[in-house]
Amino acid sequence: MFNPQELEKYAQVLLWGLKKARIKQYKPGDIILIKTDKQALPLANILVKQILEMELNPVLRITWPPEIEKTFFSYANEEQIKFKTPGDKELYSNLNGLISLLAPESLTHLENIDPAKIGLFTLSKKYLREILEERENNQEFGWTLCLYPTQELANKANLDIAIYKQQIIEAVYLNSENPVQKWEDIYQKSKKIKDWLNSLDIEYLHIKSKYTDLYVYPGEKRKWIGISGHNIPSFEIFLSPDLRFTHGIYFANQPSYRSGNLVKDVWLRFEKGKVIEAKAKQGEEFVRKQIALDKGASYVGEFSLTDKRFSKISRFMANTLYDENFGGEFGNCHIALGASYADTYAGNPKELTPELKQELGFNDSGLHWDLVNTEDKIVEGKLKNGKTITLYKKGEFNIKL
Repeated sequence: MFNPQELEKYAQVLLWGLKKARIKQYKPGDIILIKTDKQALPLANILVKQILEMELNPVLRITWPPEIEKTFFSYANEEQIKFKTPGDKELYSNLNGLISLLAPESLTHLENIDPAKIGLFTLSKKYLREILEERENNQEFGWTLCLYPTQELANKANLDIAIYKQQIIEAVYLNSENPVQKWEDIYQKSKKIKDWLNSLDIEYLHIKSKYTDLYVYPGEKRKWIGISGHNIPSFEIFLSPDLRFTHGIYFANQPSYRSGNLVKDVWLRFEKGKVIEAKAKQGEEFVRKQIALDKGASYVGEFSLTDKRFSKISRFMANTLYDENFGGEFGNCHIALGASYADTYAGNPKELTPELKQELGFNDSGLHWDLVNTEDKIVEGKLKNGKTITLYKKGEFNIKL
């Protein structure tokens, strides 16, 4: 799929991302887990070589192919779904890095599986995510992920596979002579945007487009983060708002594939932070079941904006990593229903206890579902001094780079 030079560049960018995603430098002997789908094994092979050259220890895990995953969810009972694999806790408690290579062979193989079973499985793995979150807060762990082109992805995006691959090449800047330097440049420019946003004492954000009229309250002790190496590519700048105060209408015009289900034109009404009404042109029942997954699933855990000056993604890619970073004509905003990101806390991450999270309005959920709006929009910030300023319009942050 990729030629040898492209694979080398892709691996270099991923390792740049992994190093950026962790404050502490990696040291010889650190453990790096590579989780990969089968079709991305050529990239995994190059990564193993480069990781060994860094004197780190690679661990490889291949995710279940779709036919096996479907068999599991078709026949597993509740206890089997919640089963904890021996050794997982020990591995995750010692991980220093994680690189996930996404190369799905099917996006719809679970469409006839009860979403409640999938939700139960997701909740059963929450303890592993919590282990990694704690390690990340302690600066002992970093992660990144990427997408590898497959025929299934191209088909679901209604693109020729060659065009799909080319969009990935452009998005990751693999067509650049030195893509790592290109990413470093974007990283530095994004710091200017984040510094500007974090200098503002914002009471609330007002997002306005043709079908969206939403108010989001950042809350206390928050900071805008993003373009940190965690996703390749990632151009979004985001925060986790106070879950208690979101209100208004949000419309996601970008389709979304989740757990084998295609969802289109999601329309949500919020009051006092919570989704009180949900509609969708396609997949409405699935949306409602996701929102009911747990207590936090009907509240917002993230608000994000992508600047089209960074993102070369101009097509629907049938994958959240790319669709939440859509550039196009008007950039995008997205909200995520469910879990907050602890690293948007403005204080020392080690201080962020479960009790403090609750006090500050950080959301806790087994769900984290990004829903994307690519409409022409304006985002205004109402400052605590009473002034209103334009933060984002026509797909760009309102600041010169």
